[in-house]
Amino acid sequence: MSAVKTKPKPVSRATASKLRTQKAPVPKAPAQRASPARSSAPKPAAEYDVKDLALADAGRNRTEWAERSMPVLRLIRERFARERPLAGRRIGACLHVTTETANLAVTLQAGGADVALCASNPLSTQDDVAAHLVRDHGIKVYAVKGEDTERYYQHVRAVIQHRPDITMDDGADVVGALHMIALNRLDDLPPAVRRYVEGLSGSERRSIVTGVLGSTEETTTGVIRLKAMARDGVLQFPVISVNDSFTKHLFDNRYGTGQSTLDGIIRATNSLLAGSTFVIAGYGWCGRGVAMRARGAGANVVVTEIDPLKALEATMDGFRVMPMAEAAPLGDIFCTLTGDIHVIRVEHFRAMKDGAIVCNSGHFNVELDLEGLARTAQRPARRVREFVDEYIVSGRRVFVLGEGRLINLAAAEGHPASVMDMSFANQSLAAEYLVTHGAKLSRTVHRVPEALDREIARLKLSAMGVVVDTLTPEQEKYLASWDMGT
Repeated sequence: MSAVKTKPKPVSRATASKLRTQKAPVPKAPAQRASPARSSAPKPAAEYDVKDLALADAGRNRTEWAERSMPVLRLIRERFARERPLAGRRIGACLHVTTETANLAVTLQAGGADVALCASNPLSTQDDVAAHLVRDHGIKVYAVKGEDTERYYQHVRAVIQHRPDITMDDGADVVGALHMIALNRLDDLPPAVRRYVEGLSGSERRSIVTGVLGSTEETTTGVIRLKAMARDGVLQFPVISVNDSFTKHLFDNRYGTGQSTLDGIIRATNSLLAGSTFVIAGYGWCGRGVAMRARGAGANVVVTEIDPLKALEATMDGFRVMPMAEAAPLGDIFCTLTGDIHVIRVEHFRAMKDGAIVCNSGHFNVELDLEGLARTAQRPARRVREFVDEYIVSGRRVFVLGEGRLINLAAAEGHPASVMDMSFANQSLAAEYLVTHGAKLSRTVHRVPEALDREIARLKLSAMGVVVDTLTPEQEKYLASWDMGT
């Protein structure tokens, strides 16, 4: 792993807006605003491991393009630059390194935080963005698209070595490693992390964990893991589930995943969705989003579920619902979005028609039993085009996209910036909330406070030029009373 020092390029920043996040509406055309792509002064040299700093100009341009669609995060960044609520804090983030995440990282830095960032998926990094963050902002970035497992966990280790007092996760990889350290389960750590921890004294190991004020979690898969830890009584610090915020999962999971998943499938395969049978495993908010978009593109959508309530909802929404065993021979395209393991197994691969396309848009690639597929296949997988591997099973071709990893990030650019604006507004305000309230929070998984959730929605509506009604005094009195009947 590189540990190179470079003198960042000095750039200027416009005067921060006087708008405050909690009070002011989003301006339609501010004369000046803090830019996420150019810092006010040269940053100190930072350690990093990125593909190539020469890509930084392209990354800066694309980050600036994304920032245009992130007005809520912009307002927060402007306030953070004035108030510095994260001053002196070290934030360790394990997130998809994209243009949207770059805007989040710069917002946290504007608030005074010392940020270290690694990728939360080996295939999700945008190398030009990683280079931009290092060169133009001096942020410690450890991420290379296509990195192998060893290098991926070297990067997780680098974030842990940053000794963060606030962590941000997308899948709970950093928090999971910290808890293995706390519980002295070193054999369960990835080798790259274990080698580092084994060189520390007992007190040093404890301090890595006890120094964490709290954490935030971005995705459903990570929240599932964290709630299990809280249920077992092993969670060492409070966690704020950004994923449970309404302004996150109702929009990011549904509209973001819905659009970006289809984008990834189409970029990887150039397939026509119209007229195809599209099998979606899981009808949570992500599955709903993909089903809605696939039907809009003309696909015949089939849903598989284990939850009778969600299965009933999918049926009422007009989709066919059946077990995966029945769907396997019918599908042209399969996409898993469950957060669980081995949703598509060997018996399903064997039943698929020739040319079936299989992908995953859940966080981890374990939703597809790729090891079982490799053992069953008649020959080793063959790369037939970028992000497409061909397996031969029972004489028929099965195409797996993006090595079973998040197809919307492996083959496309992830969610549109407009929807990530709300998700990362939640992340920023959750970090601030941990600074002010973390010491009083219990060691469990908490939601983003409802007041912050609604404020983010209000700011987003203002940016979109949408105005809503307000209650009259008479209506407020009616809703607050119990003695007024018909």
